Amino acid sequence: MENPVRKETFLVPGYQQRTLREMFRHLIWRVIAPLPDKSYLKLKYWSIKGEWPDIDDPKTFCEKVQARKLYDRKPIYATLVDKAGVKPFVEEKLGPAYVTPSYWVGTDLATVDWSTVPLPAVVKPTHASAQGRFLYTQDDISRLLEDNPVPGWLALDHAHYNREWAYSQVKPQVLIEAMLVVDGGVPWDYRFFTFDGVVSHIEVNLRIDGKGYACHYTPDWQRLPFHDPDYLTPYPGEVPKPARFDEMMRIAQTIGKGFDFLRIDLYAADDWIKLGELTLYPGGGFERFDPPEYDCLLGDKWTLGFEIPKVG
Repeated sequence: MENPVRKETFLVPGYQQRTLREMFRHLIWRVIAPLPDKSYLKLKYWSIKGEWPDIDDPKTFCEKVQARKLYDRKPIYATLVDKAGVKPFVEEKLGPAYVTPSYWVGTDLATVDWSTVPLPAVVKPTHASAQGRFLYTQDDISRLLEDNPVPGWLALDHAHYNREWAYSQVKPQVLIEAMLVVDGGVPWDYRFFTFDGVVSHIEVNLRIDGKGYACHYTPDWQRLPFHDPDYLTPYPGEVPKPARFDEMMRIAQTIGKGFDFLRIDLYAADDWIKLGELTLYPGGGFERFDPPEYDCLLGDKWTLGFEIPKVG
């Protein structure tokens, strides 16, 4: 794995590309922002995927994500999407070895006792994705305090932007935690898609020579031939199965059991496995599957654990 290129800010690659098409989409989303949730989601879905979703009788995976956002209101979801609050949940399920150590949680960086924060570390919002900073040195801490991105982070609102209900139940805070490192670099991200604890497939996000890639594997580690053209470039090679893959599978099955759908993100080295985050709404339910039949195939595996109100 590559040595890290030091960067103060990290963003989810792929979704950050601001092409003319993306700029036009964002303009549309601002215009439709005042609409009620269901109307907003249908229009946003159409603007990205080029088709209208059937939210009242969902069949594809992405349609079912939209239905979950509108109709699934389980209180536990607030814990699952809170990057700080989920840690006690994971520790109770699996034990402390699988939880990344936290150093501070709060809303005002002026209250941090930096003598208690070993470097390298990561600082990020607890209630949002694709935002944060890597802290390698005291200079990085000084720049963080000078720039102070916290007010902007605290203002992020997934509950409004993608109408993801669970985030409306989370208190916006900032988390400082240990940075995970594998072979001197940022570890690869293994995303286990589970349906009531049954692993459907694993999405792998990786970086090679500074470039991000993605690919998908079955539980018996056979490459799957689909990708999201709005996200990362498909990895042209084969990814080796992680050394502790069987243990990773058991973790995903244990955490996912009892949830009709849950994505469990894991990081792993030869001598440890850590949970990254739990995801209820991958890609906001707007992912463009290529080939598109995989949206249907994945949707077939999801038996909804909530009721959809009958129309009319």
